[in-house]
Amino acid sequence: MANRLIHETSPYLLQHAENPVDWYAWGEEALQRAKQDDKPILLSVGYSACHWCHVMAHESFEDPATAAVMNELFVNIKVDREERPDIDSLYMAAVQAMTRHGGWPMTVFLTPDGAPFYGGTYFPPEPRHNMPSFQQVLHGVAEAYRDRREEVFHSAEQMREHLQDILSFDLEKVKLSKSQLNVAAQRQMSQFDSRFGGYGGAPKFPQALIFGMVLRTWLRSEDQDALNQVTQTLQAMANGGMYDQLGGGFARYSVDAQWLVPHFEKMLYDNALLTQLYLETYQATHEPFYRRIAEESIGYILRDMTSPDGGFYAAEDADSEGEEGKFYVWSLAEIQQLLSPEDAALAQLYWNIQPEGNFEGHSILYVPQEPSVVAKELSISEEDLAQRIAAIRATLLAQRNTRIRPGRDEKMLASWNGMMLRSLAFAANVLDNEEYRAAAIRNAEFITSKLYQDGQLYRSYKDGQAKFKGYLEDYACVADGMIALYEATFDLRWLQVAIELAESMTERFWDEEQRSFFDTASDHEQLITRPRDLYDNATPAGNSVAVDVLLRLATLLDRYEYRQYAGTVLSNLSGALIQLPGAFGRLLAAADFALAEPREVALIGDPADPQFKALLQATYRNYQPNKVVAACKPDDHAAQSLIPLLAERPLLNQQATAYVCVRRACKLPTNDPNELIKQLG
Repeated sequence: MANRLIHETSPYLLQHAENPVDWYAWGEEALQRAKQDDKPILLSVGYSACHWCHVMAHESFEDPATAAVMNELFVNIKVDREERPDIDSLYMAAVQAMTRHGGWPMTVFLTPDGAPFYGGTYFPPEPRHNMPSFQQVLHGVAEAYRDRREEVFHSAEQMREHLQDILSFDLEKVKLSKSQLNVAAQRQMSQFDSRFGGYGGAPKFPQALIFGMVLRTWLRSEDQDALNQVTQTLQAMANGGMYDQLGGGFARYSVDAQWLVPHFEKMLYDNALLTQLYLETYQATHEPFYRRIAEESIGYILRDMTSPDGGFYAAEDADSEGEEGKFYVWSLAEIQQLLSPEDAALAQLYWNIQPEGNFEGHSILYVPQEPSVVAKELSISEEDLAQRIAAIRATLLAQRNTRIRPGRDEKMLASWNGMMLRSLAFAANVLDNEEYRAAAIRNAEFITSKLYQDGQLYRSYKDGQAKFKGYLEDYACVADGMIALYEATFDLRWLQVAIELAESMTERFWDEEQRSFFDTASDHEQLITRPRDLYDNATPAGNSVAVDVLLRLATLLDRYEYRQYAGTVLSNLSGALIQLPGAFGRLLAAADFALAEPREVALIGDPADPQFKALLQATYRNYQPNKVVAACKPDDHAAQSLIPLLAERPLLNQQATAYVCVRRACKLPTNDPNELIKQLG
């Protein structure tokens, strides 16, 4: 018999709808029930692509005996962390304070008013590795709540105070400067793994935001080591098993240090952020390798992760048919059966496919040698090798598509869609690709029709329902995407949406007393404290993207108040930025923009004119992240009124014309794309 979760839209919650556990979704009904019955709350937080969440569900939540204990002793609440980042971040901070580590599934025990007093992550069904069984934990917590009530409530109150303290975040301020940013970058770069790339050891995450900051360091300081760290890592990741060698796209992380064995789930946000980074590295180096990886990753998103109405799905699971990675791995026998002997031998050499495999008796495809080495060994040209591998890849991908796919989380999250929108629009400009531009427009139309209603942005959309008021990260990331789409289309409607979202950020998420953005709006439901997650992790903090968006809009629109909000945040966090660069990749990028002299590019002409297109391509030829781009036809008074940069910019020689300005002081206008490239520097 189904429980209450059957009425939810989240795939993660629906996965638990047939559990014998009497689950509630987070809400007033569950909290009131805990108070009425005087029971502690068991809060279980996870997400649909989480392998260990599935393991604990199978071992414990599907077990009638365990469920009976849970139902008798607790009010049980299940939360999808991707729908409710506010709840996830608050209680993860509590678990990390209690246990010094965190992760998912997250298991937290709360007083009826929501204060945490005990927690952990995965608990096994039987005691193992010095871990108690889940049932032992359940009985122990219930006994403490029953017999040591004063102690439990004292612990809960201490944790409530701790959460409020860490949100105050008081570090010494410093005067930000380019030299200080270089100090921060060097502090991060000192942790580089010179053998395999990346920072730190296993498990290894792609850390797109940190490498984006390091790439800016190369541009700002001409530090070749910074560029080398980026390129070595991006090559290692894309040649490793963490990258899908057949279908494109990256898995969430590698369980080893050399990027070989992935945790096989694929997340939209990783692929959005990495696509942007590979494109920026392509601009910096003009090496076609980075372009190819970006194009293949976008191809994966458009092929496998796009809804009929243009939204982008959240994730794909690691597991299929109950086995992690089964969809992605191969045996040598399968390769030899599918391909000709000559092609099978080439595939075996190129992807190092061995009879014993490299993952549980099968092979994860990866590229251990440079293509030039393989081509030389086979006495063929690199071009011939690339053509043959492309044909082999198509054959294997077609066969793989007949397998049972991993589950797909088809909810569409505003912030993650905003990240992918930004990357797609950027790709349209960098690669001059109309398919990407059209897909970006469709996504923006999806967002504005399904997730943005009457000035309210919603967090999640699935099955025709928009749910949960948007968080700061939703407003900021969607605004970020809309700015990028404006710069790819010069359609004012997308810029207007970005402005509306920026106004909402400053009106509803800014706290004048704290001089800070919070993650939840002023009219959001009251939790035990108002969350404020300042750190850039796998995804950027809403705070960081908000600062970046406001700086760009301030430059584009000449809005002083936007620059003030951004400057206040950067000043308040200045000490943390320099001391903890690994936690502020995106905010350091915003600081780089603030300290630079951003180029203000005005293109005047008809966007359909080939001369105009040539100027636009020149604008995006090289890596120059600190710029804003606006454009209009000579008689577009609406654009000239909204964007001061466009005002009083006549055509030169009656042809499409580019103006490059810094703080409104402009160089000589030009019709020549090569001259434009020189002016951009």
